[in-house]
Amino acid sequence: MTIEEAIAWIHSRKKFGSRPGLDRIQALLNRVDNPEKKVPVIHVAGTNGKGSTVAYLRSILIEAGVTVGSFTSPYIEEFNERIAIDAKPILDSALIHYVQKYQSIVAELDKEPSISGITEFEILTAIMLDYFADEKIDVAIVEVGLGGLLDSTNVVEPILTAITTIGYDHMEILGDTLNEIAQQKAGIIKKNVPIVTGKITKGPLIEIVEKAAAETAKVYRFGEEYQVDYLRPDTIWGELFNFTDHAGKLSSLKVPLLGRHQVENAGVAIELFHLYCEQQGLPFEEKIIQRGLSKAQWPARMEKISDEPLIVMDGAHNGHAIKRLVENVKREFRDYNIKILFSALETKDIDQMLALLSEIPNVQIYLTTFEYPNALDLSRFDKADSRFEVVSLWQFGLGELLEDMGSDDLLLITGSLYFVSEVRQLLLNLGGTNEKS
Repeated sequence: MTIEEAIAWIHSRKKFGSRPGLDRIQALLNRVDNPEKKVPVIHVAGTNGKGSTVAYLRSILIEAGVTVGSFTSPYIEEFNERIAIDAKPILDSALIHYVQKYQSIVAELDKEPSISGITEFEILTAIMLDYFADEKIDVAIVEVGLGGLLDSTNVVEPILTAITTIGYDHMEILGDTLNEIAQQKAGIIKKNVPIVTGKITKGPLIEIVEKAAAETAKVYRFGEEYQVDYLRPDTIWGELFNFTDHAGKLSSLKVPLLGRHQVENAGVAIELFHLYCEQQGLPFEEKIIQRGLSKAQWPARMEKISDEPLIVMDGAHNGHAIKRLVENVKREFRDYNIKILFSALETKDIDQMLALLSEIPNVQIYLTTFEYPNALDLSRFDKADSRFEVVSLWQFGLGELLEDMGSDDLLLITGSLYFVSEVRQLLLNLGGTNEKS
């Protein structure tokens, strides 16, 4: 079996879509001696901010000498990066091994009507847990796929949990209100397992705190049990901040990613690291945190791909993320003419996303589509709307934008992470850009 065939088989399970519930994944794990019981997990949920929180925490843990697995989605550069140990993606040979192991098991389970149709994400979850158990890692940081309560990752037995943010996304599955969405995400809270919360508004936070109380899980809240004080942008790229919790204050920490929300995500990661240190008897040292943060990489999140011309990519794939993006652009790039190349999935509230992007001064928005299920339907945009220009082929649109750019222009590529990763690959392959991680 080639790696292409292995990945194609995993993707072939996409036809079953998103099917919340734990019966199928549990049946699968029962057939392979329950690896979920052998892997200590830090379980991270949230509408946005999960990925960069995982990246910061992973980097700090590696700096502290901990062998750390990570499970993230979607991938930006290569499929294998979704399952990684010490930030190194699973090898092709290992992924092939697990695919071959699971093919026959999945075929057997498909014969049982109650658990047939195991999905791509469920298979990846099982492979991840099996791989981490086999490799005997110290801890895995597992990012929730969708929601929390019924997400296939919720079979894990965590030592810590976190909820980064609560916003409107996947409402057809998670509910129409922020409180309902919070209830779903609070489903990852387990008995006596501490939970760290990010910057979450009062109503949804009450839902989380009530669930934690029912599970006697101690809550560490942003702005309460720990504080993050934003200072200013770094002179090069990134943000500076102070962090304070029950151990005291850490001053002038720096994250290498741009955006005020990144210091909030880093705060969640630092508090999780502190609790992990207390559980494991490890030293909680500022130098480890600073070095770990400085080495954290999370592509396509306010990532500068090129200085000349200035190109920034941000996978802001829902209204909550776009709002933060608009705040960042208004603050950091107020002297630039902003050109935005945008595409998203029709499952998102595209009208809201575009309305928010239109609030940016000196902006011109170029709408495009890409090869992916439910990608943006350009036919519904009126050509007379001067706010937008429709670009049927993003590759040509990108080329024209790059040709016309001057020193006062910023090209921002945003929307679906699937779209942003496609554009990113092309730009980096061109070699005419100087990548800034």
